[in-house]
Amino acid sequence: MESFSTLIRTASREQHEEIRGSTFMSDLLGHKLGVDAFARYTEQLWFVYGALESGAERLAGDPVAGPFVRPELFRTASLEQDLEYLRGPGWRSGVSALPATLEYARRISDCARTWPAGYVAHHYTRYLGDLSGGQIIRDTAERTWGFPKKGDGVRFYVFEEIPNPAAFKRDYWELLDAVPGDELERQRIVSECKRAYAMNNAVFQALGEEFPLSA
Repeated sequence: MESFSTLIRTASREQHEEIRGSTFMSDLLGHKLGVDAFARYTEQLWFVYGALESGAERLAGDPVAGPFVRPELFRTASLEQDLEYLRGPGWRSGVSALPATLEYARRISDCARTWPAGYVAHHYTRYLGDLSGGQIIRDTAERTWGFPKKGDGVRFYVFEEIPNPAAFKRDYWELLDAVPGDELERQRIVSECKRAYAMNNAVFQALGEEFPLSA
């Protein structure tokens, strides 16, 4: 019988590829967009992770979501350091969430409040995605705009408290396999993973409209 972690990865693979192939991300990774586009994307992440991590405080003792609340993953403080570097000390007065970002953050908050297993789906798609593929974005940003290696501007992508990402991910798969629930509940979680990828892709589409290809 297929493990739950394998089921999630298999079921969400197509959506993950769509995100990797989005116009905005392709242009960003292809050195075709300016640093302002990267900063705007970082703003959107701040709103998304704000929803994830305020929900984490509420769920730390929950039997389903609690085991996934790992402070070494938290990204909000790093995002705020990056935004101060990218936007200046008054960055809070200038950031704004795209409508797609607001919808995404709202869904995360709703799951945190009413459905802990759904929160796990969003936790998985965000943190493991940024722990893995996010490193490509960090490397591109450092080379394209001359950011200090693993420093200001890209601190979000540096998981200093996770010295062995491969081992961490193995532990994470085990946590997913141990999530309680019957087959119907697990299918609901898989569906929520797909929804999370779709909402993330909607943010990329909105960013692509805001930053059409520049020379």
